[in-house]
Amino acid sequence: MRVARAPVTRPPAFGARAYASRARSKTASNATPRPDYDATTLFSPSVREIFLPEHIGEMYNLPKRPSPFARGGALWQFGLGQRFIDNGDSVSLNPLRTTGSSGEAASEEDVAFSDERAVRAGAREVIYYDPKKVRAAIVTCGGLCPGLNDVVRSITLTLEDYGVEDIVGIKYGFRGFFADPENALEAPMKLTSAIVDDIQITGGSMLGSSRGGADMPAIVQKIEEMELDFLFVIGGNGSHAGALAIDKLCREKNLTTSVIGVPKTIDNDILLLDRTFGFQTAVDEAVKAIRSANIEARSADNGVGLVRLMGRQSGFIAMHAALASGNTDVCLIPEIDCPLEGSGGVLAHIVRVIERQNHAVIVVAEGAGQEQLGMIGETDASGNPVLQNFAKYLQQKLKEAKPNVDIKYIDPTYMVRACRTNASDAVYCSILGQNAVHAAFAGLSAVTVGMCSGHYVYLPIPPVISAPRTVDPEGRMFERLRFAIGQPTFSKS
Repeated sequence: MRVARAPVTRPPAFGARAYASRARSKTASNATPRPDYDATTLFSPSVREIFLPEHIGEMYNLPKRPSPFARGGALWQFGLGQRFIDNGDSVSLNPLRTTGSSGEAASEEDVAFSDERAVRAGAREVIYYDPKKVRAAIVTCGGLCPGLNDVVRSITLTLEDYGVEDIVGIKYGFRGFFADPENALEAPMKLTSAIVDDIQITGGSMLGSSRGGADMPAIVQKIEEMELDFLFVIGGNGSHAGALAIDKLCREKNLTTSVIGVPKTIDNDILLLDRTFGFQTAVDEAVKAIRSANIEARSADNGVGLVRLMGRQSGFIAMHAALASGNTDVCLIPEIDCPLEGSGGVLAHIVRVIERQNHAVIVVAEGAGQEQLGMIGETDASGNPVLQNFAKYLQQKLKEAKPNVDIKYIDPTYMVRACRTNASDAVYCSILGQNAVHAAFAGLSAVTVGMCSGHYVYLPIPPVISAPRTVDPEGRMFERLRFAIGQPTFSKS
């Protein structure tokens, strides 16, 4: 049951200068760290140090207070938050145990993190910030992804449930910290439950997003000027690296600002997590494109539907969509070799498929086949490598190998990025936003929230961004796909 809120009209945007100048009662934003701070004493001993969250509530000895959801708290009467998570609770990052009885070595995905545990996410009975004095900011960074609005909405509503009244949205990514305060289209905007009430029914981000613009010392200076207690960064690996840098600089300045990440990457390439928000929606939309390609291919003599999907370094969308569609004949992802020539190459296999059934459907992740074309060596504003279009190259080579082929090329990338979430992702986004706010009030910082082994966890940012998560080409899932579509391991011979 949600606390009833009176509807309010949408206020105008307001700049960082005006935001910082608003008078209010607030505890000092600078504090001295405890010399005896030891994170290993705060959480389960089964959680190794690499997976222990940073606890600035204890680090700076911030005053403790009962959660407003606790018995006797302001929200107890609404039946909210009667169950709390203990800091001693932990979650296995990989509960699978293999015996090796088949005589074959276990795949990387089977054994990854099999002995590791993480701190369980959720509301704590004791919090370290006074909700009535909290100033919070939300920023969305990087490319668009289904679910951004859902997460912004969930964070805002949960903050208000705690009693926070001072919430601001930073416009157009990190660069929004430096927006002209007089420009209402770019300046930070106030967020309330009334403003975010229906934003989940549309795609994109109501705050806008961008890549780059990450002058971290200047951003931390703005954070100090705005007297922010919480900063929620919704973004991928690059944005989380930025959040980590912001947290480090805040600690150097002894600011008690909690920096919390919410992992956003449509490619599902965040390490350790079961999945990232927007991924399942992306797979749903990709399946629609594949099935359209199948109709086109079947409706033409020697027809080929060629679908290019997202996936710079990781082929999860292509793999899952190809398996879900039931119409795919070939699936090429960045994690496998894609030699075109030779009897064991991609072209020969496609030609055999066409000659057997008079059509073929090919799914290509955007990062596949780069070894065939050579890396450009350039990066975008987020530091991602600029890729060459292997799908177009494959289209050209297939026409040369079989001149009478009729190829329909489909790239649904921007349609997929901009759509609203499906039901599963909508639920996931809501819980991620709630747990992000719980993490901040629990005194944690430099953590991200996600699902591991079916449970929600708080993970320190460093191990999460240490490498991109990729498809294991020897793993069970890709093996299932190859079996389902009859795809061999490609080679030049």
